[in-house]
Amino acid sequence: QLQLVESGGGLVQPGGSLRLSCAAAGSSLDRYAVAWFRQAPGKEREGVSCATTRSDVTNYADSVKGRFTISRDNAKNTVYLQMNSLKPEDTAVYYCNANSAYPWANYWGQGTQVTVSS
Repeated sequence: QLQLVESGGGLVQPGGSLRLSCAAAGSSLDRYAVAWFRQAPGKEREGVSCATTRSDVTNYADSVKGRFTISRDNAKNTVYLQMNSLKPEDTAVYYCNANSAYPWANYWGQGTQVTVSS
């Protein structure tokens, strides 16, 4: 069983940066693909970025491409989301996800609030 705990959210001005962390416990994170999702008030949860087990393939939503970077440190069992040039529309609760196809598994963190406002 994998437990995920996000941290690093907060209030930031437009144009600022934040780095979210997702610390895993209970199992080795390198067995899983990882992803970040977000959910703004009144909207559905949407995918932001994802990375394969070795992070040799990463993908980004068009809305964050060029501004956000996903990375992982398997030695620390942690996934990161570096967010630069933040915009008010990036305001949301951000969730960490770890998943595998075989055996099937899907884990979520509790979320961390990111608010971009002046």
